[in-house]
Amino acid sequence: MSSTVTTKAPRNAAVQKAVHQHEAASKAGLLERAFTFAFRGLVYAQIWEDPVVDMEALAITPDSHIVTIASGGCNVLSYLTADPKAITAVDLNTAHVAYNKLKIAAVRHLPDYDALYRFFGAADSKANLAAYRQFLRPHLDEPTRRYWEGRDMVGRRRIGGFAKNIYKRGLLGNFIGTAHLLGKLYGIDLKEVLDAGSVEEQRRIFETRLAPVFDKKFVRWLIDQPASLFGLGIPPAQYEALAGDSPNGIRAVLKERLEKLACDFDVKDNYFAQQAFGRRYERGAGASLPPYLEPANYDAVKGRIDRVEMLHANFIEHLASLPAASRDRYILLDAQDWMTDELLTSLWSEITRTAKPGARVLFRTAAAPTLLPGRVPDAILDRWDYRAAESLDFTKRDRSSIYGGVHLYVLKG
Repeated sequence: MSSTVTTKAPRNAAVQKAVHQHEAASKAGLLERAFTFAFRGLVYAQIWEDPVVDMEALAITPDSHIVTIASGGCNVLSYLTADPKAITAVDLNTAHVAYNKLKIAAVRHLPDYDALYRFFGAADSKANLAAYRQFLRPHLDEPTRRYWEGRDMVGRRRIGGFAKNIYKRGLLGNFIGTAHLLGKLYGIDLKEVLDAGSVEEQRRIFETRLAPVFDKKFVRWLIDQPASLFGLGIPPAQYEALAGDSPNGIRAVLKERLEKLACDFDVKDNYFAQQAFGRRYERGAGASLPPYLEPANYDAVKGRIDRVEMLHANFIEHLASLPAASRDRYILLDAQDWMTDELLTSLWSEITRTAKPGARVLFRTAAAPTLLPGRVPDAILDRWDYRAAESLDFTKRDRSSIYGGVHLYVLKG
């Protein structure tokens, strides 16, 4: 899930350029503008792309320089466990920039692993507010301090989220909370999935408890509204692509994705399922966590944190500022689902220009197929090898389960 704000344009202008594809007075145009309004604040307290799959696909080496959209920042920090030379993270969302800078400061300056886990793993202790004042605030730039010490749209201080479970906040956190509330209206506690003793029991709970909800009249109506998925960070154009991924429409697609999340992986080994069904990470020895929060990775992440650069920038404009053949790993999340053919061509022109031989590009799509053929000129795509079989395997093993496709391209030569 992606968001990328440029320092050269007014706030949200670059997001508007990416999303607004219809006249403002049209129905589609109104939906696009409603989405960009919703997208202005924190969207993802946790990124929803599986970093374990990412690192395998990227085949990171000690001389790799990664350029990635930052989003919630979990994967930016998790890639450090693979020992790259450098990571440049860019994002168009000012809230995500502030969130990533807070995470970087936390790795650098919190006194130990327990303090880091309490801040971003549990994320629900008043001790985090004291830690912010003592260890983090002195090391933050003024825009980042202003963001976290400011108030959100309902008047809460943003830093207070770390005393009350930050994962319940943001656009996605509110969406998941609404799903839990909707479940309760139908007598269902989504946490039931996490209490299952086996994958077989997870499937039984899904088939008998969760799946029937998709047939409820109100739920059918709700899902058919494109605005209902804004909380997943899905703009109108991506909603259309998602709906087209099944002949039975958007409800069938969402049901299939939820089934994968609930049934295809042991929930005890899947922190994405824990966040979706429990709104938190499981605790205790051996709990499933993003790699940057795993105790065994703490020393590596802390020792390599200075390799991360966080930029408030547009991805294409950043690449345009770089020398030719200077980067070799690119992560686009699902940002291309938003793009026009013109933007896709500009993006891949800059990726190709800045890529070293053997460079790798990883991205996700709402629908299953890669979206590049026929939209990016053959003269550019012919320089890249699409790893179709590997991409299908990565898609199958992505524990977040919400994407139709995970796609890997490798530069020839």
